[in-house]
Amino acid sequence: MRSITFYLLVSLMSFVSQNLAGQDEKQKEKIELLQRLKDKIPKQEKEALKFEIEDINKRVQENSITEVEARILKEEVAKKRALNIENRISIIDNRIALLKRNESDEMHLSEADHLSEFETFKININGKNILTASERKRDIKYDRRTYVDPVIAFGLNNAIIEGQSLEDSPYQLGGSRFFEIGWVWRTRVFKNSNALRLNYGVSFQFNGLKPKDNQYFVFNEGQAELQEFEFDLKKSKLRMDNLVFPLHFEFGPSKVRKTEDKIRYRIDNQFRIGFGGYAGFNIGTRQKLKYNRDGESVKDKLKRDYNTSDLIYGLSAYAGFDGVLLYAKYDLNPIFKDATIEQRNISLGLRFDLD
Repeated sequence: MRSITFYLLVSLMSFVSQNLAGQDEKQKEKIELLQRLKDKIPKQEKEALKFEIEDINKRVQENSITEVEARILKEEVAKKRALNIENRISIIDNRIALLKRNESDEMHLSEADHLSEFETFKININGKNILTASERKRDIKYDRRTYVDPVIAFGLNNAIIEGQSLEDSPYQLGGSRFFEIGWVWRTRVFKNSNALRLNYGVSFQFNGLKPKDNQYFVFNEGQAELQEFEFDLKKSKLRMDNLVFPLHFEFGPSKVRKTEDKIRYRIDNQFRIGFGGYAGFNIGTRQKLKYNRDGESVKDKLKRDYNTSDLIYGLSAYAGFDGVLLYAKYDLNPIFKDATIEQRNISLGLRFDLD
């Protein structure tokens, strides 16, 4: 009986010893985990400060703030990041001290996946919760594959007429213009490179043609044709409004910014070039006439289809630096359906991608 009692006593002491050793090892692991987190704090805050300073400098370049305001903002963000470092390190130091001071008690440090300053942190001593700190977990900002920008384009407009050169066009070279406004999405094609992007979106195109020699458009036996107006025209303009969906393959270098938790490809102040096309629909055609009749100023707005093409499609390209680009487009569809002599719209101007 004594030998059995002695054996049980020895087994119990061995179990307690092993359990205490296991708790000590876990305690050590928790302290090491906190120490690694503490060592990362200065680097994280300095990296955040770097991006804040870059953003302030960009605002100065865009003239949204002055140099004096920028200097004040930089001082404020520097103080904030310095205090963040001090406070976050103090929190970690206090947690380490708490673990060491209660190393003989039953103590649990809970983590969801791994301990970080962005997750719930709990400490229990002898089954009693003495500390619960829950902070918002920050999502890791991986590289964005897609950006969206408004786009505006404008310039000269005219028509390529079958069997004629552009110099013989019946439309004014300087007076015929186009305007385009819309939204474009720019998506990086390859995972680890920004050399090729898809540029696509939706736009409203307004193509205007101003006839020469006091002419205007009439609809005659299913054909839209130019005729001389009976009065002296101050303005004669045909405008075609289109809703189109452009798609371009865009090439060009980019600047890369890398940190521990994010990668950014920037094309600011970089050369880029795009080739592609567009397709869509004609949503309206109208003609505006201004003239004097019997001493009275008259303005006519004639809205009809003039047998213009319903389906719009063509080729387009652009090239330039940053968001200022030389832009050209050419309709493959004829301006007028079933015309005896085909005409196709052509445009040349500037395009602005407004990020």
